[in-house]
Amino acid sequence: MSDATFDKFRACAVEVLQVPEDKVVPEARFGDDLDADSLDLVELVMALEEAFDITVEETELEGIETVGQAYDLISAKL
Repeated sequence: MSDATFDKFRACAVEVLQVPEDKVVPEARFGDDLDADSLDLVELVMALEEAFDITVEETELEGIETVGQAYDLISAKL
């Protein structure tokens, strides 16, 4: 996992989800640990698409429950 890429990912999550930076870790679950609902996740994906200049299809988000899974999805597109 590239530190610079994860830092950028984490910055988006902190801003969109309004959570402390130290909570955005790969094993954190969006619902349980970060108190993010589906709308929050849509906003996060839009922020990540803009930050990384990528496109994420809605179908790709199915089954994404943790920060690590979301990061893997993003980094695979870089």
